[in-house]
Amino acid sequence: QVQLVESGGGLVQPGGSLRLSCAASGSVFNIGLMGWYRQAPGKERELVATISRGGATNYGDSVKGRFTISRDNAKNTVYLQMNSLKSEDTAVYYCNAVVVVVGVPNYWGQGTQVTVSS
Repeated sequence: QVQLVESGGGLVQPGGSLRLSCAASGSVFNIGLMGWYRQAPGKERELVATISRGGATNYGDSVKGRFTISRDNAKNTVYLQMNSLKSEDTAVYYCNAVVVVVGVPNYWGQGTQVTVSS
């Protein structure tokens, strides 16, 4: 199985920046796509960004141009650089990993809180 641990969340003022990290451990050999999702109070969980093993990226419309996802395969770690943060970015951010083996479930981290407030 795979364990995912997020870090880097916290309180930041509007217009500020944060960098989130997600470190994978356990059976990491067959991890394929990794990504970040977020969930704000009273709202559905939504896509933030994904990145393939080869580096192809996909972003949710609300974060395009402000957030950047990156990946270090040697360290089994995915990052999310968040710039120009807005109050509406406030949410719990979750790391996700897809395992490319048939019948094996995807994995989620516990989440890290990001609060954007003045």
